[in-house]
Amino acid sequence: MTDGADAVEHLLELLGLLATDAGSERLAAVLPAARAAGVPDGELDRIARATEWALRIRRTLTAHRRREAELEALFDTANDLAGVRDPDAVLRSIVRRARLLLGADIAYLSMNEPGERGTYMRVTDGSISALFQQVRLGMGEGLGGLVAQSAQPYVTADYFADDRFNHTGPIDSAVRDEGLVAILGVPLKLDRRVIGVLYAANRSPRQFPPDEVALLSSLADHAAIALDTAHLLEETRTAGETIRAHNEAMRRAEDAHDRLTDLVLRGADVPEVAAAVAKVLDGGIVVHDNDGAELACIGTSRALTPRAAVNASRASGRAIPQDGTWVCAVLAGRELLGSITLTDRPDLGDADRRLFERAGVVTALLLLLRRTVAEAENKVRGELITDLLTSAVDSVALRARARRVGVELAADHVVLVADGPRDRLLAAAAHHASASRGLAGVHGEHVVLVLPGADLSCAAKDAARMLGKAVGLPVTVGSGGPAHGPEGVATAHAEAVRCLKALLQLDRQGTGGTLADLGFVGVLLGDRADVAGYVRSTLGPLLDYDAGRGTELVRTITAYFACGANLSRAKDELHVHVNTVVQRLDRVASLLGEDWQSPERVLEVQLALKLMRVLGH
Repeated sequence: MTDGADAVEHLLELLGLLATDAGSERLAAVLPAARAAGVPDGELDRIARATEWALRIRRTLTAHRRREAELEALFDTANDLAGVRDPDAVLRSIVRRARLLLGADIAYLSMNEPGERGTYMRVTDGSISALFQQVRLGMGEGLGGLVAQSAQPYVTADYFADDRFNHTGPIDSAVRDEGLVAILGVPLKLDRRVIGVLYAANRSPRQFPPDEVALLSSLADHAAIALDTAHLLEETRTAGETIRAHNEAMRRAEDAHDRLTDLVLRGADVPEVAAAVAKVLDGGIVVHDNDGAELACIGTSRALTPRAAVNASRASGRAIPQDGTWVCAVLAGRELLGSITLTDRPDLGDADRRLFERAGVVTALLLLLRRTVAEAENKVRGELITDLLTSAVDSVALRARARRVGVELAADHVVLVADGPRDRLLAAAAHHASASRGLAGVHGEHVVLVLPGADLSCAAKDAARMLGKAVGLPVTVGSGGPAHGPEGVATAHAEAVRCLKALLQLDRQGTGGTLADLGFVGVLLGDRADVAGYVRSTLGPLLDYDAGRGTELVRTITAYFACGANLSRAKDELHVHVNTVVQRLDRVASLLGEDWQSPERVLEVQLALKLMRVLGH
């Protein structure tokens, strides 16, 4: 009875170990313990059979638990994938879950290319090789290419020793670089179409049993459906976003147009409106007038817009693309007022393009208002110029009128007198004066500018250059001043007129200067010089002789000096015989004195001849 009791104790121990979910090692240890305890052989056979059944029950329970865990994992995976809407996030979740479920060293997924040309690596988890992460498999190449082509799972415990696969140099190099040995690949299928391959792999030999192949295949089936759902949702969301974006763009365009119009009506200038357009369109904005002058530049450094692009936009009435930018002609009816250019937005959509074109309309309104205001202001400034030069109004009133247009006459001012095509020159001068916070207008035959500053020479030269460029013809500018107060403007104007006249008589058209720039001529033309008296004292005998006898002594010595005192060239210039020139020069010597060709007298005579030209004699 004792031996039977001992056997029962060991059998009960087996049941207890099963109940507590003990490991196989502890179950297998019961039989050796009974043998060591001296249990008879007959009873040991019963304990051995019980141990075998206990181990089988343990394996069955383990298999059930594993299957239950796999099913739970698949259920969790399905839930995870069902909640994922981003296709890339779906792929990453698939690969990560595959690696965890199979306990693999690495998991990865390749997607088939359109037209079934091959399959390329899309996502990896656990990979350490950049070469492997970029590998591409043609249809039928390697394990993955065979799976993608046949739509069947393939597994190998040792890839390089398996001759079932079409080994290629690039694929084998990538697999070797990653260090993979055992690989399992299953297809991702939608209906009968393979869209990719899901893999699990180890860097050491490993057998992937059928249940793991089935598990990975189940995951691939879930993943394919989730991926297709994500694509459908993405397409639906994209369509919805397109509709919302269109509606939003239309609303934004209307709001932007209202804001821009409000800016114009509140008196905003061109840069303010350009800045608002640049902010709305998220790009750079450049505005030019009809002459190509830049009116505003916001958020870019782009230079002048090609005229051809402006003309093309004007002809079509639409904004047009030009070398990565967009150009829109600014029109008032058929009149071209300028252009507006948008940079840094080469992919401008239809809604934003219409908004950009609306900005062109608003800019046209702004330029029209600007021109109307400028014309009215220029009229006021022109009238002020006239009154300053004619002293028709008292000084206090003139100062007050000047302050109303932003000009402080108590400060230093330069007075410029410009000669050129008057109508075109007046518009350019008005723009130049307005930019400098000065005055411009017409007085007599010339355009007059009164600009703040004291550098007469620089002001004259700058004005000649800029005005000449604006009108497309040479513009000559004489300068006077500096002027202080209304009384000084008239005095400086008279000086500028004398300077301009000298520049023209001395063939210096297209330049700007002061009396000081003219050397002796400028000194003699100064406000205290008796120019006519100087000419009379120097050339009086010749002038009287020519006037009384109808001779050409003055003309003769003018040609003589112009030809470098060369008799032969002088006679050709005068169209007379050389003896005639000699006789005339003898007469000059008798009238002016024999020393009239000495260096000192020659300078005086030549200066008097130049002054005669300035005076118009």
